[in-house]
Amino acid sequence: MNDVYETSDLGLAAALLTYNAVLAKVDKENPKRAVFVFLHSIELPSLVELFWAGELEVNALRYFENTKRLKSRIYGD
Repeated sequence: MNDVYETSDLGLAAALLTYNAVLAKVDKENPKRAVFVFLHSIELPSLVELFWAGELEVNALRYFENTKRLKSRIYGD
């Protein structure tokens, strides 16, 4: 089992943060694509599956704030 889950999808990363997934780091080694690295948890695979199925409901304000937070991590560091 992997200890981390990686995605370059900003929307998915913001949704995972909204569900309190732990962001380990933002890998910006490739200047054209940031990779969000989350610590693995029991809930994580289900959250990812629900997101891609269009069935994950999130608090809109927290989702928006997390999107801004991630963009800041990409462009501000």
